[in-house]
Amino acid sequence: MTAAALSRAVRDRTLSCVAVMEAALDRIDARNPDLNAIVSLRPRADLMAEAAARDADLDAGRWRGALHGMPLAPKDLADTAGLRTTYGSPLHADHVPGADGIGVARMRAAGGIVIGKTNVPEWGLGSQTHNPVFGTTRNPRDPRLTPGGSSGGAAAALAAGMLWVADGSDLMGSLRNPAGWCGVWGLRPSFGLVPSGPRAEVFGHQMSTEGPMARNAGDLTLLLDALAGPDPRLPLGLAAPGRAIGGRPVIGWIGDWNGYLGMEDGVLDVCARALAATGWDVEPVLPAFDPARLWRAWIDLRSWSVAGGLAAAHADPAARALLKPDAVWEVERGLGLRASDIHRAFEVRSDWHRALLTLFERYDVLALPTAQVFAFDADIPWPRAVAGRAMDSYHRWMEVVVPGSMSVCPVLAMPAGTDAAGRHIGVQLIGPPGRDRELIAMAGAVR
Repeated sequence: MTAAALSRAVRDRTLSCVAVMEAALDRIDARNPDLNAIVSLRPRADLMAEAAARDADLDAGRWRGALHGMPLAPKDLADTAGLRTTYGSPLHADHVPGADGIGVARMRAAGGIVIGKTNVPEWGLGSQTHNPVFGTTRNPRDPRLTPGGSSGGAAAALAAGMLWVADGSDLMGSLRNPAGWCGVWGLRPSFGLVPSGPRAEVFGHQMSTEGPMARNAGDLTLLLDALAGPDPRLPLGLAAPGRAIGGRPVIGWIGDWNGYLGMEDGVLDVCARALAATGWDVEPVLPAFDPARLWRAWIDLRSWSVAGGLAAAHADPAARALLKPDAVWEVERGLGLRASDIHRAFEVRSDWHRALLTLFERYDVLALPTAQVFAFDADIPWPRAVAGRAMDSYHRWMEVVVPGSMSVCPVLAMPAGTDAAGRHIGVQLIGPPGRDRELIAMAGAVR
């Protein structure tokens, strides 16, 4: 069933919350041992009792919302009150938060039941879901391959039918890579639409955002509605909506940015065929912007952001020894930046925002692949080369997601198809700021 159909059936009392929970847990028992997508799973007896309590609510005329009785497994970067939240780090292997994160609290308020967590890379760094606390998560489309990351556990759980909807988060494609590789949907929302945290610093770091994941466009909107809306603890809210998306949209296909981005053979072909099949007007476009300049600004802002979060752990030799090398590299790079470097990077991001506004005068939506490669071997940390080009960092092969990450725009990842080996890839659709629901509806109408 879709999440929307499940929600209606529960509210109409044609399906009990107990039956939903039992089906979900049976599916998890069958699939999760091979995939390792859901971690910190709560005891079955406790979950069945909580489902029965949701049925009792309905008996008393209390319907909590669209997620009433629905099993949920928040990403293991999101705090869950009373349930272990590790961030994939041995430094927090036994950490149990005292309060929910904003998104988790909203999903509970809408009636959802937290059954466990979905696995992540250590600190959410890198698009390969492996960490020393829980190990490796595998792609249900082909368990030899990675599901991507950092929302890899969420995407794998959706694709394997263990969850109906899942929350994710996206700094550098953490929703979009896994969605593309697992054949599901994910939305990096317009900045400010879905609040995250709460966190210590609420003004400077404006690149990462939480967002919904699902197996279809309608369910993506269902979870978005539960997550979206302002929170007074986060002062930087959603910008006013931009240009409306037309009835027959005009798509600007950026592709590989005129050869700048190395692409594995077949990625562009699968995505181009998917776009052609929509019936939309698709036109190649080359943004009047230097992508190398965008990349340099991005890695400075990313390193600055990561260093802000992990500098204290890095300063402690015992804790630093438990950080993975990519995290240490990122922190040390961030600590070496000057204030003027960060200011320059924000100027580049501002220039890119203005360039996007110009592009949206012509195009309703801009399109790129969700990744530059198909899903790779789950035992490989990251691709060292793409299309014969050496990758100079653990995330350079994900550069295709940077145009979306450096924007405040909604970026939808929708399934595109598979190559001859059956490996999935998706298409990123970048829409005008604030037009999240229109973007989902536009894509859902044709896919």
